Amino acid sequence: MKKILISFVLLIALVLGACSGGATENKESSDSNEKGSKTITYQSENGPVEVPAHPKRVVVLQSFAGNVMSLGVNLVGVDSWSKMNPRFEKGLKDVEEVSEENLEKIIELNPDLIIGLSTTKNIDKLKEIAPTVTYTYGKVDYLTQHVEIGKLLNKEKEAQAWVDDFKKRAEAAGKDIKAKIGEDTTVSVIENFDKQLYVFGDNWGRGTEILYQEMKLKMPEKVKEMALKDGYYALSLEVLPEFAGDYMVFSKNPDTDNSFQETDTYKNIPAVKNNHVLEVNAKEFYFNDPITLDLQLDYFVKSFLGN
Repeated sequence: MKKILISFVLLIALVLGACSGGATENKESSDSNEKGSKTITYQSENGPVEVPAHPKRVVVLQSFAGNVMSLGVNLVGVDSWSKMNPRFEKGLKDVEEVSEENLEKIIELNPDLIIGLSTTKNIDKLKEIAPTVTYTYGKVDYLTQHVEIGKLLNKEKEAQAWVDDFKKRAEAAGKDIKAKIGEDTTVSVIENFDKQLYVFGDNWGRGTEILYQEMKLKMPEKVKEMALKDGYYALSLEVLPEFAGDYMVFSKNPDTDNSFQETDTYKNIPAVKNNHVLEVNAKEFYFNDPITLDLQLDYFVKSFLGN
């Protein structure tokens, strides 16, 4: 039961989202919905959905608040994980915290579009409040996910332009980093959550997409073996040294007991002894939206290259 709960929480915190591979029709049409006079047809993974051509009051129930914010679309409600993200604090200052359980609060916000995951509860009831689009976690890669949300918000060109630019910047940074630390140098990403240590694969937020997919830095063999398929792997402190790379990114939650860092087991890990541990604020690093990805990329460039 605990494993299921942790998996669910990690899923919600993630950054990698998912989505349909559909396209959006550019044709705008009349809409009888009083919240907007024009709509577009978005081809979601569950079929076509009539959504506002220019949404003004969006509610995001999981994961994608940063994607919407980066495209300049107004949010009126977001999930608790986004609301507690220091990186989002300014942009979400006047935005309400909501969940799929609190339908009355969502109704009060009068949204014209609701976005969530396929695991979101009360989807049928949410559809009665406003057009609702959900994405299945892991169905497409994280950058395609952003383009899909761009299609949904009628901002596909803006989303694709950011993706193209980001890939160039991340790839160039990866080449510079490998030239400095060595082609075969390994990097692992760990986190301490609910008194349990985790190591992550290449698509679970926390900078993993940048490090492994874009920069193509090497993952320790043990991490590749145990975490690559599911995205993460729970482990004990005793075996952490087996999963530690030459460099370790520690996604650290300041609200969690991190006393394991004071143990001899941890202190004797070569990356720790060599001062090759990059500590980041977990609350800022969970996701993989453009706002978070830009933060992560800048941090890695400064940390590895000193720029």
